[in-house]
Formats: sequence, structure tokens, C-alpha cells
Amino acid sequence: MTAPTSLEEYRVELRDWLSSDPAALRDLRGWAELEHERYVALGQELSAITWERGFKRFGWPVEVGGLGGGPRYRAVYYDELCAAGLFVPEGDFSGEVLGPAVIRYAPALAAEYGAAMLSGRELWGQGFSEPEAGSDLAALRTRATPTEGGYLVNGQKVWTSNGHLADRLFTLVRTGPADSRHRGISVLFIDADSPGVLRRPLEFASGAHEMCETFFDDVTVPTARRIGAENEGWAIAMFLLQFERAMYSAQRQAWLLARLRELAAQLRRTGQSGDPAAADVLGRAWLAVSLLRTKSAQTVARLDAGETVGPAASADKVLLAAAEQGVLDAARELLGAGFDALDENASWRAQWWYSRASSIYGGSAEIQRTILADRVLGLPPEQARAARIGAPS
Repeated sequence: MTAPTSLEEYRVELRDWLSSDPAALRDLRGWAELEHERYVALGQELSAITWERGFKRFGWPVEVGGLGGGPRYRAVYYDELCAAGLFVPEGDFSGEVLGPAVIRYAPALAAEYGAAMLSGRELWGQGFSEPEAGSDLAALRTRATPTEGGYLVNGQKVWTSNGHLADRLFTLVRTGPADSRHRGISVLFIDADSPGVLRRPLEFASGAHEMCETFFDDVTVPTARRIGAENEGWAIAMFLLQFERAMYSAQRQAWLLARLRELAAQLRRTGQSGDPAAADVLGRAWLAVSLLRTKSAQTVARLDAGETVGPAASADKVLLAAAEQGVLDAARELLGAGFDALDENASWRAQWWYSRASSIYGGSAEIQRTILADRVLGLPPEQARAARIGAPS
């Protein structure tokens, strides 16, 4: 594909190409049984193929090698990949969060590095959370001290998704006084192999090494690697959070819908599909995914129209946690004893473990409900508290 087409024409052409089972994609299936590092590498291969073919270039501006369009094209891309039995590359989760912010606030860096990330040649990590500044980003303490021509960075980050595998780290640092909170934060684009950067993978309950903690010890970063103006980091973080909420939800709902179909097929093979109780469990999981799918489509359409979604995107995060845990809980319930015992269910078990954190990572469900109650619905304090804890008002 070399020129933008209508959204529906794009969907049909992408679907037809995927259904033709191109030889280049055949070795990329069976991903669910792979170790995380190999899965990440496989995603980069998939991105390289679809970028070269042109499909992945849609939805991204020409300044980073794209073919134009907007976020809706990207949502269709993830939908069709998952429906075809493939997956959303790991690099695209961070890419959807960080890419738009770099394009907007650091166009020179986007022009230099954006195509490398989108085409799978590079992986970017998101250095936000710290040991004592998880959901409260304004409390972060990693410091960037101004020097001649740049900054000297010292501090620690934790829970950096794929940070130990990343080539570059989009890092929030404190450039204002210690008590400056959100007013004294900047963003630096740090090469992960810079002298003084130490990364230690963290092991999940599933055994996967998907995140890491990162230490910065007198790391030199040039001024040209700052994203946006000094002390503008909070505004940049708020800008990208709407993509983290909306586009991540669009990616995950595509994956969850595909997994739900796989679960239904597995039950048909074992003769359970006619069981009314099983149908009820599947139906409830399907309803949770459908709610997420509908909401994320609305939010992506707003982003596509150039709107600022803001705190309303927290609804997508709440629905995502419900859908993710709903699908994986359904698998655990319906696969019975085999869920814990059979090798064929190893990927289901790993994904179930991962889903336990879906109501915590990226801002807990309680925090998201507080944002919705206070900043979207404008509820009085008592009603806001009831909404936060999920109790009837």
C-alpha cells in the first residue's frame, strides 16, 4: 500500500492480505508458548514486515515515515492482526503511548528515531514510576541537574515495561526544586546503553521478565534529547496518558476478543460448548469485552478528530481491567482442573497471572474512579467516595 485509502478499504485490504497467509508471517504464529524475550523479538519482526508492506505506515504522519491517516487506522491494524491469529507487538504498546508525544513535543527527535521504533528496529521504554512515586508521578525524585550542554541524571525507576530490552528510555526527571511537584518535571530521551544506566529485570508471578528497575548514576544526557521545554514534563505526561488509556485499551480489546474466540473453540473441542453454565460464563466475558470495545472505539474516534480526551479516558482503563480479568477468569473457570495442570494451558495460566495486575498498573481502578467522579461527573464528596470504592451511592 502506498497511498491513504478509506478506513474500510484499508481494513478489507489488510484483512485479505492477512488471510492469504503470507509466507513471511507463518513463523510468527504460535507466539503464546514463547518466552517473553523471544515474543518481543517476534513482534519486532512482525512490525518490520507490515511496515515494509505499507500497512503499518497508515495512521502515522509522513514526518516519521508514515502514510497519513489517524489513530483509527492504527486501531483497525491491531484489530485485524489479532483476528488473523497474530498479536499486537510489544513495541506498539509503548509506541502508542510515547510516539504521539515525541511527534508533538520533539519533532526533530521524532524525525530521527520515530521510523526506527515503528518499524521494529528499535524498542522504546517508559521511565515513569519510581519506588515511592507510582501512581503519584508528581512525587518522583529522579533528578536531572543542568550541566554545560545537557543534564546529569541520578535516580531510580521501577516497573518499566520492557525497559531491560529497550534501546531508548522516555524518562520523567525532576529539574525543579525538590518540592516543585508537577511544576518541576521534564522529559529526557535517554539512550539505554548510556554509561551509568543499569537495568535489572523483574520476574512476574508467571515467570516472565517483562519489566525492570532502572538505575541512573551520573548519566549524561544532551539538551537536544529533552522532549519539550524544561519543566514542561507534567503537561507532556498528561497529553500522552490519554493515548495510554485509549489506544492501549483498543489494542488489548482486540487481543481479548481473539482470546475469547480461542477459548470458545477450545470448549467446542472438549464438548463443553453446549453447557448452559459455560455459555453464561462466556457471555459475561463477551459482554465485558464488548463494553470495552465500544468505549475504546469512541475514544479513539475523539483522538482521531484531534480532541483532547483528558480525564474521561479513565473510563477506558476501568473497563479494560474488568474485561481483562473477566476473560481470564472465564478461562480459569471453564478449563477446570486442566487450567492448572495441562501444558496446553500454560499460556492461559501466564495470562491469568498477568491479568491480576490490570486493575493496578497504569493507575489503579480506585484512582481511575476518583478521577471520573471528581473531574468528569463532578460528584459531591460522599458520592465520589462511593464511586471510588464501588459501593452504591
